[in-house]
Amino acid sequence: MSKKSRGLKDKAVPRSLAASLASIRAGSALAVDTAVQRVTRRPADTGDSAFARREARRFVRELGRLKGTYVKIGQMLALFGEQVLPRVLVEALHDLSDQTEPLHWDALESFVRSTLGERYGELDIDPEAVAAASLAQVHLAKVRSSGEWICLKIQYPGLAQVIDADFDAVVRMLLVARWVRAGRELDDWMESMREHLHNEIDYQREGAMTERMARLSAQVSGPAVRYRVPQLHPRYCTDSVLAMEFVEGFSVADPDIARLSRERRNAIAKAMLELFFYEVYQWGLLQTDPNFGNYLLCLDDRRRKSGEDELVLLDFGSVLEPEEAFLLHLRNAIDAGQRQDVPALVKSLIGLGCLPEDATAEAQQTFADFCLHLLEPLRAPQNLPAEYLNEQGEYCWGRSQLVRRAGKQAALSVASRHFTPPSRDFALIARKLSGLFNFISTLDAQFNAHDLLVEHIARWRRRQQRGAQRR
Repeated sequence: MSKKSRGLKDKAVPRSLAASLASIRAGSALAVDTAVQRVTRRPADTGDSAFARREARRFVRELGRLKGTYVKIGQMLALFGEQVLPRVLVEALHDLSDQTEPLHWDALESFVRSTLGERYGELDIDPEAVAAASLAQVHLAKVRSSGEWICLKIQYPGLAQVIDADFDAVVRMLLVARWVRAGRELDDWMESMREHLHNEIDYQREGAMTERMARLSAQVSGPAVRYRVPQLHPRYCTDSVLAMEFVEGFSVADPDIARLSRERRNAIAKAMLELFFYEVYQWGLLQTDPNFGNYLLCLDDRRRKSGEDELVLLDFGSVLEPEEAFLLHLRNAIDAGQRQDVPALVKSLIGLGCLPEDATAEAQQTFADFCLHLLEPLRAPQNLPAEYLNEQGEYCWGRSQLVRRAGKQAALSVASRHFTPPSRDFALIARKLSGLFNFISTLDAQFNAHDLLVEHIARWRRRQQRGAQRR
């Protein structure tokens, strides 16, 4: 194994120690500040003071300095931690960018060679990485026998051996710095995050999910924009290398996409939204990472008003496969939300574990209000806010600033004394919807989604009825 990979293991203890020392410094400082407040009789710290913001930034800088899995864990906390972490810390974590420098090929070559064995000689691997993240980097490779270019997603050596220790170190940082309180609720939340993190490095699972999503999306017929999943190359896949077809395309944020006709941008946006409906109401598999980098757009002639474009789906390491009971409540919650049926929505939220059965009326309304905000674009046209409609009565996704408004509503919900942290799966769905709506807003799409949703709900209910009749 290379010197780089050995170093990753050897540095596990010092990195954890540095993290712990940083957390003790923050925790002690916060304790002193609280004591000063009591002596000077200042108002109790709400967790949003200039001091708290400064300590949050210091905490996040320490994660960034430690790099690797610490950066990935910090990013996960930013995405999933709104229900358990102080707002100032979540805001600071959102600034934790993944500007990982790729490892030099000399530090990876021997590891990849040993992982692939004799298959290594069948490839010409470009030593320059085309992408790098906190857990892996991507290289292009040419299959010598066919001349085909493929992508190799290479997990960093030794990662699996340190990931649990690094995760535990971050949890200790949070506890010692008093950003969280120990308890069963925190334990459950952190263990669900640990499971999600392990899924991210389980390449056998990701390969299987890639093939499943490819089969499912290939069965969809009729949309103006086709779905495409790059073909997996199993011969070159291992526990730490994932090989797949190389596809060139555009990011949704590319200026060339913004120059497409409104008709084509609307079609792409509808395909993205309908993909979510297929995942929820038909497939029972949800890609929960809404990062723009997980999607590519392969375009027909860009000068045409309409074209045969493709939405390419990438990276299935964070696919969620909920239990059937969860899916039932989620499907009913979306249906109730678009109809603005609060009692039915509350019933589904209780089923999802977001509200206890004995929740007060105020708690029920608080959580329901957040969901109603988040599901706003799915309402019937006559129930859409007039200020976000164009002259044709179509919803303007960009103008609505939906995600920002829903975020404010979420902050109000969390601040409520009646707030109950939702399940991890529900938090993933909320994250998915936020990312989905950001994608559509980036396209500056203008269309109403209600009919699309109602069609999927109707098909699902018909399948339910057929299943009941067979029993």
